[in-house]
Amino acid sequence: MIQAIIDIGSNTVRMAIYEIKGGNIDFIHKKKHMLGLASYLDNNVMTREGIDKLCVILEEFKDFLNIFSIENLVAFATAALRNCVNSKDAVAEISRRTGIDIRILSGDKEAEYDFVGATRNIDMPQGMLVDIGGGSTELVYYQDGEIKEKISLHIGSLGLKREFCKSVLPNKDEVDKMYKKAEDVLGLATGFSGIKCMVICGIGGTFKGTTALYNALYTKDRQNKAVSSGKIEEMIRRFGSTGKLSQNEAVILMKNIPDRINTIISGMVIADVIVKKFGVNKVIYSDSGVREGFIYSEIIK
Repeated sequence: MIQAIIDIGSNTVRMAIYEIKGGNIDFIHKKKHMLGLASYLDNNVMTREGIDKLCVILEEFKDFLNIFSIENLVAFATAALRNCVNSKDAVAEISRRTGIDIRILSGDKEAEYDFVGATRNIDMPQGMLVDIGGGSTELVYYQDGEIKEKISLHIGSLGLKREFCKSVLPNKDEVDKMYKKAEDVLGLATGFSGIKCMVICGIGGTFKGTTALYNALYTKDRQNKAVSSGKIEEMIRRFGSTGKLSQNEAVILMKNIPDRINTIISGMVIADVIVKKFGVNKVIYSDSGVREGFIYSEIIK
């Protein structure tokens, strides 16, 4: 069976296509657009422009599926459409215009799918999973393969960048303000008080970009997926304190994270606050997450 999953995130709209054989899934193709849907919120209302742009992308995805006769499709949305005040009306209009039914994932359900998807590919029977998206951040603490604590925090890389950064890259004052906001929001995760983790699993674009930057700066193999947490703040200060980069630094960013330049610093700020709060020494990036977790939880079962 061929299954398509459309994931409408706050920063990126992705379509991933999988072949499902028995209880296994094989990723075979993806398409994505860096829409930045959260940037089309006006007083937390999803604007007409945001709805129109999303509909264009979804129509493109739908045409692709039709060409390849792929009929099995599930589409879901996370923080940007979940949290806007006109969520219900916006989703109804998008579904009516495109013919694609869209499910809104709650923060808790997103965290659960993240956990199921990511832990299939890592050997960590106990630990913490962190997903930093454009509009929200999910934390999952688990032991013996079972979730013990989970939360979806209303902070993400794109939202934090929009709130404090006036240019492509932040200056030192803007970085400091982002740290303060991230610390305040993380303080709301009271159920995680006292938890310490030497290693966490990170998923999503922020951790993918952070790993790519880390590998380039510290001469690691491109396939390396482990990041020393102590280097995260070092990278933030290097790229996010002057507001202007050297040519060498510019090349590093453009070659390694071309799609994430606008949001990598704000995302890493959230990551750095998390690793410091929980005493993390190492972050392991997993490229499986909510989409794979949805398939294992709702389709394969």
